[in-house]
Amino acid sequence: MFQQADRLKGLTSAIFTQVDTMRKQAIAQGQDVITLSLGSPDLAPAPHIVAAMKQALDDDLSYGYTLSKGTPDFLNAVTGWYARKFNVKLDPATEVHSLMGSQDGLAHIGLCLVNPGDVVLVPDPGYPIFFAGPLVAGAEIVTMPLKPENGYLPDLEAISPEVLKRTKIMILNYPNNPLAATAPRDFFVKVVELAKKYSFLVIHDFAYSELVFDGYRPDSFLSIPGAKDVAIEFHSLSKTYSMAGCRVAFVVGNAEVIALLGRLKSNFDYGIFHAIQQGAIAALNGPDDCIAETALRYQRRRDILVDGFARFGWHVERPKASMYLWAPVPTKQKSFDFVADLLKNTGVAVVPGIGFGECGEGYIRIALVQSEARLAEVAAHAEKWLAK
Repeated sequence: MFQQADRLKGLTSAIFTQVDTMRKQAIAQGQDVITLSLGSPDLAPAPHIVAAMKQALDDDLSYGYTLSKGTPDFLNAVTGWYARKFNVKLDPATEVHSLMGSQDGLAHIGLCLVNPGDVVLVPDPGYPIFFAGPLVAGAEIVTMPLKPENGYLPDLEAISPEVLKRTKIMILNYPNNPLAATAPRDFFVKVVELAKKYSFLVIHDFAYSELVFDGYRPDSFLSIPGAKDVAIEFHSLSKTYSMAGCRVAFVVGNAEVIALLGRLKSNFDYGIFHAIQQGAIAALNGPDDCIAETALRYQRRRDILVDGFARFGWHVERPKASMYLWAPVPTKQKSFDFVADLLKNTGVAVVPGIGFGECGEGYIRIALVQSEARLAEVAAHAEKWLAK
């Protein structure tokens, strides 16, 4: 009866939907399922963040529109946080904008800059919104393969000048989802030089900057000299402060691009609930103890799985950041088939690598979103099944 719009062509959530359907069916059949598929934190925000939101709920003035830009206190909290964390100075009036989760901005930014047929360079494997947002805007997607032999970095020299001349946007994400890979500073320097040469925008998704292990600290893309001329950076409180359901995030960087996104969003929404912004302000202005403790929890979880898998010969790289493991399929199966069998035989739900792009085939993504005890069960279940 109804014909879908052309802009929906190419969009699919089939694999993720199939995995979740299988997971729900297993639960309905009474199976004890350990869900490591969705990257939704199982931890609660720190008490001072929750207290700030509760206090705001009692304020009658909290229930009006806040407008999409973000409250002045929120914008100032973002600029202060960026200065402390990354030594990046931002103008809260022109270089910061609130978002209802970073996915909000990543989904809409293409509509601000891309005309049908313009090229957007997207990492493969990559988070699905990196593909979906540009596709809805009518972009021609050109993938940048992320291979282990290149340290999971795009091979910049492999991108043809003809493609670069037509490029409007390059999307990067380090620390990375799903790969849990990181990028050295000199790579960012090369990207800035390339973006200036060919006049395209760099979008850097920096949502996992604080979930870092073993003393590692990542660079903000905006800390590279000249980066603000060609780049914006997305950040989220979802993972760092365990506020995923609150849908609060921000974008910073190039003032011209921020203004375009702000104009679009002012027509789409009326801003983040005031009480949530108050919680975000408390998070950004508050002590870093909760960040360190959250990162340490994920580090311990990482080690339980990496070490547990290694005991029976499943060798998984020990990442320096993020809340994921990118694990090679330990059988000769395709990634989806392995995920289906893993769920059936062990009750462990993960995501097949093919769901993140063609280059993800042969891998699975494991989200570290269960307790240490449950993750120890995952390793034991996998060992018992794979040893047969």
